[in-house]
Amino acid sequence: MLNIENLNQFYGSSHTLRDVSFEVPAGACTALLGRNGVGKTTLLKCLMGVLPIKSGAVRFGGQDITRLSPFARAHLGIGYVPQGREIFPRLTVEENLRIGLAARGGKDEAAVREAIETFPVLGQMLRRRGGDLSGGQQQQLAIGRALVLRPKVLILDEPTEGIQPSIIKEIERVIKALSERGDMAILLVEQYFDFARELADQFVVLQRGEVVKTGSGDEMDAGTLRDYLVV
Repeated sequence: MLNIENLNQFYGSSHTLRDVSFEVPAGACTALLGRNGVGKTTLLKCLMGVLPIKSGAVRFGGQDITRLSPFARAHLGIGYVPQGREIFPRLTVEENLRIGLAARGGKDEAAVREAIETFPVLGQMLRRRGGDLSGGQQQQLAIGRALVLRPKVLILDEPTEGIQPSIIKEIERVIKALSERGDMAILLVEQYFDFARELADQFVVLQRGEVVKTGSGDEMDAGTLRDYLVV
């Protein structure tokens, strides 16, 4: 569904991503692991078109989207849940969800209802401002907003960061259910191996901007993977 081919990116003279290549297949969850500062969030911003790349290609369903705008990528069906959630704090929960409709013409009311059914707590808070929600509720709202897009690829940047354990389990349940549907490719960025292990069908490990290890869950040694995450 999503192919990253020899992607290179620079911040000034700093070579932050080095010939990064891997695939994110449909019907599976791909976990992108690595310590803080190895380039995970930078890579996701490149995949969404928020940051330009120096060379390489990003393909979505076989189509080269390397030079497309973020809005055009969302319109094609790439949903993005950024690190830190980035909801609109002065908009209501319902208004935040409807922002997700913008890339689809704003006419899919069923998608809004389905997002609320996915995270029932949102239905109880539709008129509350996003900034008044707890961190865990905001994370559910951010994922719900991306799901309103009905994405073919869902990209999640550290969805467990700063979240209480009960909501982490709820997010885990939702990601697992989406993956098992079989029609969506999920790219999950995490630095907590135990959470990723419960969900991932395959792993990609970044170190200093390079892919240093890839493989299915069965092929990857848990101890080795943890070594790449320990500071």
